[in-house]
Amino acid sequence: MTTMFDSIAEAHRAIRPQVRVTPMERSTALSELTGCEIYLKCEHVQHTGSFKFRGASNKLRRMGQQAKRGVITSSTGNHGQAVALAGRNAGVRVGVYAPSNAAPSKLDAIRALGAELVLVEGGALAAETAARHAAEELGLPYISPYNDLDVIAGQGTVGMEMLEQCPDLDMVCVSVGGGGLVSGIASAYQERSPATRIAGCWPTHAPSMYASLLAGSIVEVTEHPTLSDGTAGGVEPGSFTFHLCRQLIDDCLLLTEEEIRQAMRLLAHTERWMVEGAAGVALAGMLKVAPLWQGRKIGVVLCGRNVALPDFLAAVQ
Repeated sequence: MTTMFDSIAEAHRAIRPQVRVTPMERSTALSELTGCEIYLKCEHVQHTGSFKFRGASNKLRRMGQQAKRGVITSSTGNHGQAVALAGRNAGVRVGVYAPSNAAPSKLDAIRALGAELVLVEGGALAAETAARHAAEELGLPYISPYNDLDVIAGQGTVGMEMLEQCPDLDMVCVSVGGGGLVSGIASAYQERSPATRIAGCWPTHAPSMYASLLAGSIVEVTEHPTLSDGTAGGVEPGSFTFHLCRQLIDDCLLLTEEEIRQAMRLLAHTERWMVEGAAGVALAGMLKVAPLWQGRKIGVVLCGRNVALPDFLAAVQ
């Protein structure tokens, strides 16, 4: 764990100024509503609209000349946008393999950033498999959305900033897909503030990592469409994040689609912010545990904003 923390601390110093230090704001309205002190980590204002730009930037920085011929990745949207922008900034060609049913607005954004987009039938795991195969055939590096220690270290810089901005949080609520974000944040907290509890938050429709943690090994789970498309998809066999999540997540919270919907609506009402479903999952998790944490400080990671306006309006109306 010390090695992972050292990597996060090094990334925290090295990825500036390309990667923004995002605000962490106390929500007066949510604090009054819940009886807790609620602090919102605003990753939805990061470049490309999500935390993913951190991991992508750190990975390309660490690769150096290894990336000069180009890189390949897979994504349901946010990671692909992040690698595309990081690649454009570094003069690196990027190929992104994405599920054909990914959000059209996210696919359009990947194209707009100059990446070559390849659509794959099936879910996120099918896109990952196709991308790895293509990378091997072409002799190019593959960048995993989450199963990569440099990517995890980049995501962990969210936790470093939170520790600097509000060092005495009692709990942090984080949405979980492949586990890169929560693994990075939790690694930072394990080193600097081990008493802070880390709550992993999942949609009930897409609980692959949750089910794997329950089973004690990575398992395949049938997932269903969810507002939290950013956390959908299975966990790659042998993923580093599985072991980190087992060690570092203190509380596991499952949220229904209606709870996610209500959280997105509430945030729009109280803060005037439009966020995607994955951010709604973390906020919904906070709302679920708040009755047990009266008067305590809870941080919520708003991980992204990449949702099309019609989809957002349909979700919150």
